[in-house]
Amino acid sequence: MPMNRAHRKLCSSQQWAQAVKDRLLPWALEDVELGEDVVEIGPGYGANLRVLVDQVPRLTAVEIDGDTAGLLQRQWGDRARILHADGSDMPLPDDTYSSVVCFTMLHHVPTDALQDRIFAEAFRVLRPGGVFAGSDGQPSLRFRLLHFRDTMNTVAPADLPARLAAAGFTEPVVDCHPESGGLRFRARKP
Repeated sequence: MPMNRAHRKLCSSQQWAQAVKDRLLPWALEDVELGEDVVEIGPGYGANLRVLVDQVPRLTAVEIDGDTAGLLQRQWGDRARILHADGSDMPLPDDTYSSVVCFTMLHHVPTDALQDRIFAEAFRVLRPGGVFAGSDGQPSLRFRLLHFRDTMNTVAPADLPARLAAAGFTEPVVDCHPESGGLRFRARKP
C-alpha cells in the first residue's frame, strides 16, 4: 500500500527502529509467547523484523511490496524467510506456525474486508493453540498528518474483538496504550 514520502522516511529511519525496539514491541508483545515458528505480516522496512529475528528461532516475513521485499531479502534473507506476498492470501501451509504478528500495518490495508481477510489468513496458518498478536495506530492529528495522501483505515478497538472472533479466534484481548492511544491485540486459535 503506497505511503507518502514523509511516512516512508519515518518508517525507514533509525529513530523509528529504535522506538520499535525500546517501546513498541515490548508493549505490544507483553506476556505473549511467540514460540519457535513466527510469521510477520507486513514488515515494511524491517524495524520489527530486526528485533524479532533475534527473539525467535524461525521467522517468515510476508511483504506485499516487491521492492520492499527485495530490500528485506538483501538485509535479512540469511536470517529470515522473506516472501513477496499478500497477507490476505499467504502462500503458507495451514496449521503450521506458533504465532502470527503484525505491527502498525493494519491501517494501511484499504478496506475492512481486506483486514478481515488478513485475520482469516492468520487463523488459517496458525497451529491449534497458536497466537495472533500485534499493534496499530489510532487516529490523532499527528497520525492523520503523517498519512496525508496515504492509506489510513484504522481499526476501531471496540470492534476488533468481534472481528477476530469472526475469523475463528478465541480469547481476543484488545487494549490501548495509555499515552499514545495505539492499540494492541492478541487472540488464540483453539
